Amino acid sequence: MPESLVPPEAFEMIGKVVGTQSGVVFEKEAQRFAAAVGDLNPVYFDDEAAKAQGYRGIVAPPMFLPQVTQGVTRVDNLTTDGLAAGGNRRDVPLNVHRVMAGGEEIEFREPIYPGDTITSETKVVSIEEKEGRSGSFVIVTRASECTNQDGTVVGIITTKSITR
Repeated sequence: MPESLVPPEAFEMIGKVVGTQSGVVFEKEAQRFAAAVGDLNPVYFDDEAAKAQGYRGIVAPPMFLPQVTQGVTRVDNLTTDGLAAGGNRRDVPLNVHRVMAGGEEIEFREPIYPGDTITSETKVVSIEEKEGRSGSFVIVTRASECTNQDGTVVGIITTKSITR
């Protein structure tokens, strides 16, 4: 019987915080993001348009949320699987060599505004070892609760990684 890809200590990570990151929402960065993805909604660019829609001012596009706490990585600091060297996708001790993205879901709860400080606290939700056509693999699910400086939950980002 082959050795499990998931050692017992990995299961002890379920429910534990494996990373905390913070970042500030900058108006120009959010606007550049909106323009880059082709979302030219006036609430991202015009204070009066945002207020007319019930916001307190310009808001960041919802999909900008994951970008706020993401650091900058140079290309020469990426691992062979495309992740930042030293990044948190190897936070669970597994007997694997590759990590691949397995999907992301985002639950938006509140708008984010320029000047907000967003803190993302990531926990391991589940670890599943499975058998596929080309061998065993592991799916690790993590949930990142994103709060603003007032402690309000603005979103929850659930990601899955596939490791083998």
